[in-house]
Amino acid sequence: MLRVTTLMDNQPSENKALTAEHGLAYWVETGGMRFLFDCGASDGVIRNAHRLGVPLAEADFTVCSHSHYDHAAGFRDLAERGLGGKTLITGPGFWKRKYAFDGLKYTDLSAGFGPEFLAVHGIEHRVCEGVLPLAEGCWLVGDFPRVHPFEVIQPRFVRGEPGAAEPDDFSDEICLAVDTPQGLVVLVGCSHPGILNMIARVHEALHRPVYGVFGGTHLVEADEARIRATLEELRGMGLQVLGLSHCSGALAEQCLHSDGRVTACHMAVGDCLAL
Repeated sequence: MLRVTTLMDNQPSENKALTAEHGLAYWVETGGMRFLFDCGASDGVIRNAHRLGVPLAEADFTVCSHSHYDHAAGFRDLAERGLGGKTLITGPGFWKRKYAFDGLKYTDLSAGFGPEFLAVHGIEHRVCEGVLPLAEGCWLVGDFPRVHPFEVIQPRFVRGEPGAAEPDDFSDEICLAVDTPQGLVVLVGCSHPGILNMIARVHEALHRPVYGVFGGTHLVEADEARIRATLEELRGMGLQVLGLSHCSGALAEQCLHSDGRVTACHMAVGDCLAL
């Protein structure tokens, strides 16, 4: 059984008691485990979990897909309240500062905490390099080869220190894959390395069709031709269900609904799926 509840997304749902903000957080229940996949930008995740009756104090661990604030900064609020478990799992290079650079000024996009913060709160840091099994039929996957040339990272994203920053290759980004009778279900945070590059890596590493993808696909800046090409490639890997969140964009949702060959939805705050 896989159950995923959206604790944070850009869009509100029919549950008007919940707060929506720019960010992503999923509460995942599978394989006898309960954990967070991303934790939003603030304590809004905690407030939404309270309204939904989600027991964050009973989390086994927290996964951060990458270190941008809208996926990771909320972990500070969780840890300071003793929530989210005593283990944080990330990709490699998670502590490097991240910025948006417009050619003149830098805007810090980092998580806002470092290894010292984890030490103060007694939190273990685990790193996923390649494929990291979490339980039977459940893995974290990283290290995404760039095999689709049209999936480019926007040059405004840099990492390092201002004045000496380099283009961010998002080598810290990881995703979650869970095996189900229908095929793999993959949760993605922001898909900066390219959603096709990521899903192709999961498909090849785990040797299973990818039945469903949920999360931020970062198609918000893609044109219609790229969106439709992406959909065709995903269908070739077995995709039947696509739940868009966060940075996927209105045009991607329009293309999905007009195409009709893939069952699509938006995973707004409070929305839940069960497989």
